[in-house]
Amino acid sequence: MPELPEVEAARRAIEEHCVGKKIVKSVVANDSKVIDGVSPKDFEASLTGKTIVASHRKGKNMWLQLDSPPFPSFQFGMTGAIYIKGIAVTKYKRSAVKDTDEWPSKYSKLFIELDDGLEFSFTDKRRFAKVRLLDNPVSVPPISELGPDALLEPMTVDEFYNSLSKKKIGIKALLLDQSFISGIGNWMADEVLYQARIHPLETASSLSKESCVTLLKCINEVIEEAVEVGADSSQFPSNWIFHSREKKPGKAFVDGKKIEFITAGGRTSAYVPELQKLSGNQARKVVVESSNNIEESSNEEATDSRKSKVPRGRKATVKKPSSKRKSKESNGESNSDDDDDKSLRKEPPSRGKSKGRNENDDQKKKSKGKKTPTKRIFEESDDEDDVDNASGSGDDDEEDHKVMSKKRGKAGSLSKGKVGSGRNGRQQKRVAK
Repeated sequence: MPELPEVEAARRAIEEHCVGKKIVKSVVANDSKVIDGVSPKDFEASLTGKTIVASHRKGKNMWLQLDSPPFPSFQFGMTGAIYIKGIAVTKYKRSAVKDTDEWPSKYSKLFIELDDGLEFSFTDKRRFAKVRLLDNPVSVPPISELGPDALLEPMTVDEFYNSLSKKKIGIKALLLDQSFISGIGNWMADEVLYQARIHPLETASSLSKESCVTLLKCINEVIEEAVEVGADSSQFPSNWIFHSREKKPGKAFVDGKKIEFITAGGRTSAYVPELQKLSGNQARKVVVESSNNIEESSNEEATDSRKSKVPRGRKATVKKPSSKRKSKESNGESNSDDDDDKSLRKEPPSRGKSKGRNENDDQKKKSKGKKTPTKRIFEESDDEDDVDNASGSGDDDEEDHKVMSKKRGKAGSLSKGKVGSGRNGRQQKRVAK
């Protein structure tokens, strides 16, 4: 992706081939995501007839100085690139437009034709770039918010060391912070840290002055070498981690040493554990954090296990034991999950009437025969009759009472028209005689 060397290569190409020439035609894409704050028509009108006086860069930003403001400014984003027709300009993987593609490219956001017939275009495949029209680019964001340019405004050793001593964040994250130092992106940060043999997660303030001297030296050397070859990665030194940082884990090596990948500064980071080691305090901190993560993971699993248990008042669903659980039981091992399941099971209630049933009867007498629906609570039981008896309501008792009353009434009416037997019957016979 475009970082300081790639943007500097574009700036130098414009400086070499376009400075001193007049813009006779411009075409601005109708893409408000990339063309920021101005309509294509107004943008085009502001460029046509102007002469390019110079090209400037700070960090990953470039702007063209014209003979009068406003000036076009380019924030390259992830895939921004400058192409000059007929002239080789550095191409990089994610932004490369093939020579066989149409011209200007369908990804062109700003196309310019000069008075000598030369044409150039700013393209952006993924649309993370920003193209602006500004009176004074250095006085407004994002350029005004940038830290010193890593190439044009190098820090002294003392400045660098003093700045790092105040930063209690990872060194990789700090190098990516454009307000601290501008121009260094993901691949450059990995490279300079590898060359300096510093772990990406090392806290900046923990670096010794000697390490800071080495790191600053590596920053300057990596930038100078990349810029010298026009950001052409095929010409980068063979001992750079750059050539293997996009390979798959387990297949990435540099000088025969294994490259591993971690997240540092919010970005995927390549480093060589054998050479880039954390200092004592930092290493212990990482080990503690890893242990805490493992403990938190265990606690989460235990919490999930407790949540899966059957709450009171709900019918339990008995699951078949897993093969792992069966194997434990067969080996005579105790299983805490089994104990928990037993604690949840309840003995079947007795068949006699419960206190709750008597209270329901009393309540029904007071309500003068009105039926009140009662919620049934089911619990785990092997006997359905126990469940029914335990959960019976006063409504069932009232129905039983009515049936028995009818039976008694029928029996009484039969006894009036029939001579009874037994003692009462004999008495009735005597009276009849």
